Amino acid sequence: MRYMARNLPAIFYVALIYGFIFLPVAVLVLFSFQETRLPIPPFNGPSFKWYEAIFSDARMMDALGNSVIVAVISSAFSAALGFLAAYSLARFRLPTPRLLQGILTAPLTVSYLIIAMGLLITFNAINMPKSLLTIGIGHVVINMPLCFAILYSQMGEHQANVERAARDLGAREWQVLVLISIPMLWPALFASFFLSVTFSWDEFIIAFMVSRFDVTLPVEIWSMLRTGLNPKTNAVGSLVFLVSFATVIVLDFIVFRKRRS
Repeated sequence: MRYMARNLPAIFYVALIYGFIFLPVAVLVLFSFQETRLPIPPFNGPSFKWYEAIFSDARMMDALGNSVIVAVISSAFSAALGFLAAYSLARFRLPTPRLLQGILTAPLTVSYLIIAMGLLITFNAINMPKSLLTIGIGHVVINMPLCFAILYSQMGEHQANVERAARDLGAREWQVLVLISIPMLWPALFASFFLSVTFSWDEFIIAFMVSRFDVTLPVEIWSMLRTGLNPKTNAVGSLVFLVSFATVIVLDFIVFRKRRS
């Protein structure tokens, strides 16, 4: 009791912060089960009416499938390119490595709006039509620097020593890369991939500016909101949050399980 009383201000402060962060999400999830069309008090439910409505909406399901495809494929490319870039800078002597590192991480400091405008101009200049491919390229542009930063920070000297030992024992370079480097870095690779999936899953600005007919889920939600308040947006928003939350939980489970072992 004394411990609780002594730490009561800290507990109250933490509860206040978490309430401020998660209260809007809790309201969104709560009113996704509202029976009536207007998501306003009093709560009338629970009902799965609006979840059934979004799963029977062909356009919504197409947008959901597009989001999954773009998120998974672009994240895989982002993690692979980030690994190769980090491995090159960490293991080889390149000219001006600090400058190269700064150039690779520069997109992290640039607004998504500026990146989207640059991508749009570039695609128009080379006559590349707007599609899921252009969205995926845009997501690789914003996620690859993050993957690079995570992987580069995990490439320590102890891993370099293991790689040297493998070479001394006769391993070829591709064997060192596939059998030594990648397995030792797999928690960081998983972290890079899942974080990229999370960012790609709910990214809107780039997906909106470089897409036309094949749109992702955030763009479809924006289209629904343009026509006014729609209770289906609460249900689909709850699903987006659930997928993002589940991805983070899986990431934490994999990384922390590896650390404990």
